[in-house]
Amino acid sequence: MIKELIVVEGKNDAHAVRLALGEVDIIWTDGYGLTRKKLEYIAEMANRQGVIVFTDPDTVGEQIRNRIRRHVPKAKHVYLTRKVATKQGDIGVENAALEEIRRAFAQIRQEQFEIGQFSIDDLILVGLAGTGHAKEYRFELGRKLGIGDCNAKQFLHRLNRFGISRQEFFQVLKEVQHGERR
Repeated sequence: MIKELIVVEGKNDAHAVRLALGEVDIIWTDGYGLTRKKLEYIAEMANRQGVIVFTDPDTVGEQIRNRIRRHVPKAKHVYLTRKVATKQGDIGVENAALEEIRRAFAQIRQEQFEIGQFSIDDLILVGLAGTGHAKEYRFELGRKLGIGDCNAKQFLHRLNRFGISRQEFFQVLKEVQHGERR
């Protein structure tokens, strides 16, 4: 069972997470209307029980996540891809299948504060940047690694930020290249 406070954007997100995970402690930010008071509460809860940030895989969700990250650097993070969180053109946690939410929470990531071990040259070398299939590979690799889908620059940043090891990276890359899926 998850003991940390889960931070989502809205009431419908909270409902979906509870359906997927059971009775968990959740707070919602009311979208980008995240107040200073809520940020302070989230920081306090990070010290008491830990915090997991689970925002929508869109621009506003990433802005909220970054705002929390700056105020609560030891928060953990969980990501969905846009594909699994989109329903009839609407992107949001509440649109994801319960199994996808469970899968995302099986891959909780904690930020690392060390210098990253990946460079853009690594992504180019293995076809995750600068090729016709790069976006597709990044999408599947991001899903399997639990870091979401994004452009090459953000993908590189997340690999390093979350301390993905080269061994884990190349093992999952091999699975993706051979068409294996979780």
